[in-house]
Parts: sequence; structure tokens; C-alpha cells
Amino acid sequence: MSGIISLQDKFYGCIAGSQVGAALGAPAQGLTWKNSEAEFGVLDQLKPYENGWFREAGTTGSGIERQKLLITAISERQDRISAEDVRAIWVSDMTMKAAEKIMEPYDVSLLAVANSGIPARDLGKYCDYAGLNSFAGYCHPVGLINAGDVKNAIRDAFELGQLYYASRSYGVKWSGVTAAAIASAVKPGATIDSVIKDLFTNCDYSDVGAKIDGYKYGYLRDNIIDELESGLKLTAGCRDFRELREAFDKSYRGCGVPYGNSFANEVVTKAICVVKMVNGNVHDAIIAGANMGRDSVNVAALAGGIAGALSGAAALPESLIRQVDYAAGVNKYTCSKRTIREQAEGVYQAFQSRLHTINKFVEEMLV
Repeated sequence: MSGIISLQDKFYGCIAGSQVGAALGAPAQGLTWKNSEAEFGVLDQLKPYENGWFREAGTTGSGIERQKLLITAISERQDRISAEDVRAIWVSDMTMKAAEKIMEPYDVSLLAVANSGIPARDLGKYCDYAGLNSFAGYCHPVGLINAGDVKNAIRDAFELGQLYYASRSYGVKWSGVTAAAIASAVKPGATIDSVIKDLFTNCDYSDVGAKIDGYKYGYLRDNIIDELESGLKLTAGCRDFRELREAFDKSYRGCGVPYGNSFANEVVTKAICVVKMVNGNVHDAIIAGANMGRDSVNVAALAGGIAGALSGAAALPESLIRQVDYAAGVNKYTCSKRTIREQAEGVYQAFQSRLHTINKFVEEMLV
């Protein structure tokens, strides 16, 4: 990474990296890295694939749909959002018919419950998969609207994560790590090392959302920090994704249960280690993530989003971005056909609106 990267380009790089990464890893989703390599070789180009229906090269799935719904909520609110804001977008922008085609079964169930009118922060109590990356893998926009404000990014992740998880769940705390990583990465001059330092400093949760349902989260610090430290040490000598995935085989082998490849702690840890290995290069990050095996979609989306937030989109071939935009444009089930540029610009303008409100308040109070 060289030169000055504008905040606007960091926002664009984050959304582009996550969505192109998700599309790149999609054909190999759920395969072991050995099976992925046998079928595809090295995944470095977007490919069409079947998953219930034929999907054009560049098509993204349920995780990016969740991200798009967050982007729409932020763009409309022009500020930080609540769980109720997101629930309103679910109900208005996602039909049950489309959800059944492009979302996971638990998303469909949550949408049905969301339509019942119960409090949005209670929705996660009705999801059976409290440790998945349902939100932790795709809450990039939460970090962006809180750009540079790591603690509020974590607070918002705790609030919004309860759309998918019970408040005390594993998924909630790892969502905070994702949001913190993005909020840190868009700081001027940020590096992956400064992001990791911010995670170690802020993800103890002892002073972040106070208590949720009367439950204090401070005790969780060692779980998260220890796992991140362990992953970084395990992969410190890895020179490419082939060495990285073999190293991770020693730690992550879950299988035999629904979504056994897709637990948030595994995906977030792998993504951060990928970005560390490639030193924030977004193109290298998505290729590494897509070829990791297991949950290749989520690792590539999260690694691409963090790397893009650090370095912008300059390293991403424009042809890949155009193809993802094209695939979204012909996807009759997606909740948003807006281009990657339009999505990123919506969140960026919301952040500018938030800054304007803060600055106006400061001016009024310091008169």
C-alpha cells in the first residue's frame, strides 16, 4: 500500500472487496480445500454455479443480501442504525418468495417472525444457529458508518447482531470483532497491525454496551483475544494460502452438524490472518479466502472487506467489479440491484451526514 487513500475509496474498497470476494468463493462453498482444488484449481476468476438455481458468474448469496439490507437501512437513515431500522428494511425490501430462493432457511424463518411485529432485538432468540457468521461475516457497513469510532462500532454490532443471535451468544461477540476491524481499518494510515492492535485493545467488551439483558460481557475477552492470538501465531510463517489452509486444518475441522464450516470464530480469525499474510492487498485477500476451503464465501468476503477498507479498491481488477454488478442486475431475487459504487456511496454519504450532525452539535455546545 502506498500513497494517500481517501476515506471515500476505503468505503468503496470495503464493499467491493466483500462482494467480489463472496462471488469468487461461491462455487467452492462448503468444499474442503482439497476438493476445491481438484475441481477448480486456483479460484481467481468469477465462475457461474448452481445452488438451487443457475447463478451467473459474479452472483452473491445470502450473506451479501444481509449486507445490502444493512446498507439500505444506513443509506435511508443517514446515520447509525438500530435493530428496528433494519427490521423495517427486511419487511419492505425482501419478499418471502425471494428470501426462499436466495437466503438460508433460518433467514426465511426470521423474516416471517419480523413480519409479526415483535421487538427487533428479540428476533435472534428465534434462530437456532447462535454461533454462525450470519451477521459477523457481513456487518461491514456497521464498521463503515462508525468509521474510526471502534467502540461505537462494537456497540452497534451488539445491538444489530441480536437480529440473528440471542444476546449472550457467540455470534454477537464475534460480530463486534468484525465491526471493530472495519472501523479501525478505515482510519487514515491504518495497517493490518494497527487494526489487530485495536482489536486487542477494544474487544474485551468490558466497557462497551454496558450490560445486555443484565449480562456483563467482560469475561469474554480471553476467549476472543486468545483465539486471535493463536491463529496469528499459527500462521505467522505462512507465505501463501496453501500454507495457510494447511496450518488452519490443525485448528478448524468442524463437520457433521448444520453449517459446521461456518462458525463465526473460525471465519473471522481466518479472515484476519489472511489480511495479515497479504499485508492488506485486497485482490490477494479475496483469492486467498476463496481458496481456503470450508466457508470460502465468508472468509473471502470478510478478508476482502477488511483489506479493501485498508487499501481501497485500486488492486481489484475493474472487470471483477463490473461482473458482480452485472450479476446483481440480472438477479431477480436480490433485495438490491444497486451497483457496488452506488452502495458504497450511500454509506459514505450517510457517514458524512453523521459527521455534519456531530460537528453542528459541537459548535452549538461550545458557543
